[in-house]
Amino acid sequence: MGKYFSSEKWKHLQYTISHPMDGYYWIRHREKGSVPIAVLLVLLFSAAFSANRLLAGFVVNDLDPRGVDSLTEMSGVLLFYLLLCVGNWSVTCLMNGEGRLKDIAVAVGYGTLPMSTGLILGTLVSQAVADKEQVFYSLIVGAGLAYGAIMILIGIMQVHNYSLGATLGTLFLTFLAVLLIIFLVLLLANLLGMVAAFFRSVYTELIFRT
Repeated sequence: MGKYFSSEKWKHLQYTISHPMDGYYWIRHREKGSVPIAVLLVLLFSAAFSANRLLAGFVVNDLDPRGVDSLTEMSGVLLFYLLLCVGNWSVTCLMNGEGRLKDIAVAVGYGTLPMSTGLILGTLVSQAVADKEQVFYSLIVGAGLAYGAIMILIGIMQVHNYSLGATLGTLFLTFLAVLLIIFLVLLLANLLGMVAAFFRSVYTELIFRT
């Protein structure tokens, strides 16, 4: 387990944040990335997202904290991360993508670090901003989200050896694949529910007849 959280892996994460083009290239071709670290970063992002919704100052946040279910939101972020990775892998397998599923997981996971940083800093700053100073909060959070999105875009482009246009097209198809997976899972769950209800009704009928 130590090899996945070695100092070399953490140093390469720092390098990837500041040099995403080179960093993602070495992740794909020299096994420099770590899936457990990527998952840990996604967990950090989900926690930062929920903390922002719960703790951001009232000047920038009008949500009722009682309506925020952190556990559900964190589970939703992890599920979306899994669907995004699987969806992108399934699409790129049909489009001659070179990236493996673990490369995609690392590319997306590492890209969430700037997003988490922006959300955490934004939450702290929101405690001090006054009315009409929300722009500072928006700039911090927006910069983190934008840089994270750019990192994910570069990561997908590098691990699959795509051009920018092909990467954008692939991401569009990935979101369609995610919607399709969700639809199929819901359809399967509904079908299984109907089958279970049928057998339950047959069992009940047999019990009453005997």
